[in-house]
Amino acid sequence: MTNKLVSHMTPLKASLLTLSLLCATTMTGCKKSEDDTTQSLVTVEAEHVERGDVTERIMADATLSPLAQAAISPKITAPVRTFYVQRGSQVKAGQLLAVLENRDLSAQALDNKGQYTAAQASYNMQTKAQVPEDYAKAELDVAQAQAQLHLQGEIVAARKRLLEQGAIAGRDYDTAVAAQVQAQAAYDVARNHLTSLKNVSKEASLQQAQGQLSSARGKLEASEAQVSYSQIHSPISGVVTDRPLFQGETANVGTTLITVMDTSSLLAKVHLSQIVAQRLSLGDEASVTIPGVDEAVKGKVTLISPALDPGSTTVEIWLKIPNDGNKFKAGTPVRVAIMGRTAPSAIKVPLEAVITAEDAGKSVFTIGSDGAAHKVAVQLGINDGEDVQVTQGLNGSETVITKGAYGLSDGAKVKVGKAGTEGDDK
Repeated sequence: MTNKLVSHMTPLKASLLTLSLLCATTMTGCKKSEDDTTQSLVTVEAEHVERGDVTERIMADATLSPLAQAAISPKITAPVRTFYVQRGSQVKAGQLLAVLENRDLSAQALDNKGQYTAAQASYNMQTKAQVPEDYAKAELDVAQAQAQLHLQGEIVAARKRLLEQGAIAGRDYDTAVAAQVQAQAAYDVARNHLTSLKNVSKEASLQQAQGQLSSARGKLEASEAQVSYSQIHSPISGVVTDRPLFQGETANVGTTLITVMDTSSLLAKVHLSQIVAQRLSLGDEASVTIPGVDEAVKGKVTLISPALDPGSTTVEIWLKIPNDGNKFKAGTPVRVAIMGRTAPSAIKVPLEAVITAEDAGKSVFTIGSDGAAHKVAVQLGINDGEDVQVTQGLNGSETVITKGAYGLSDGAKVKVGKAGTEGDDK
């Protein structure tokens, strides 16, 4: 169409039109070149490398647990007669929480108490009356037998003298000797009986009486224990968090009747590798981030397990945090940051400036004097959750790209500004 238009014009007008088209074409090309140059610049955010102390922050997930917990289950199976607490009730150690039906147990305890009283009376009678009487009678029998033996001995001696003088017949002397033998036998029996009482019978009688009394006492204590099991007391101070049964329902042995938790302080339990746990000490400071709470809660390391968990081969760490007013709830998932070792005067860069490659290699982009981004491989040390120590790769005088480095190629032209504003520059 342009050729047709030129053919109908004078040579001067044709020349002017051609020059105008050339200029227009040239200006369009120049503007496009300028736009390409502008679009080649990548806007990034950057910071100067700093030197300063870096305190390690060991991050881990945990769940809040109560300082102490008691899942109370009855030792007898019986219906619940009375509950004295509800969920949320504050209780103290030793407080009565519930009573189970115990009238049958109380009756059995009363019966055993009567048997124990009878056994105690029998024991007193045997130890204070019967045994001493038997012992005294045996001593009296010995004394009588001894006196009778002595008398018969004198009679035999007298009759022997009379027999020698011919005053009595030999039969009278023989009768006296026979009586002496009988008296000697009676004395021996009485003495042996007394010896048996001293060595065996008395002690055996006392042991028998003591055994009967102990048996009766044992039955009484067992029945009283059964009655006491019907009264449920709290072993710890805390708050009632669960009470699954209602009054009148049967509580079975081994099933939880009431759960009490001490939530005056809470424990955040985390599992860390052995290498990391070895760098911690009791009393180390920590912070716990709780959902719904604006500021992190301060805590301290109160326990470092002396043995590895056999399943995960990790070390369990306990952090204790205060819980005034029961503001925080047990079972809440939290994020824990434990303060570890400190690297003084370290070269540090923001964590967001570090790029991790597929082979796990670490690098950062620095801005050179030529206005281009240069990729630098680095080795990292400890980090505090915001900054990370650079042990190799930087000397501390560089400017590193903190935002906008992802997908950036080495040598790309960059300018410092607010990342993601290339469209505004156009």
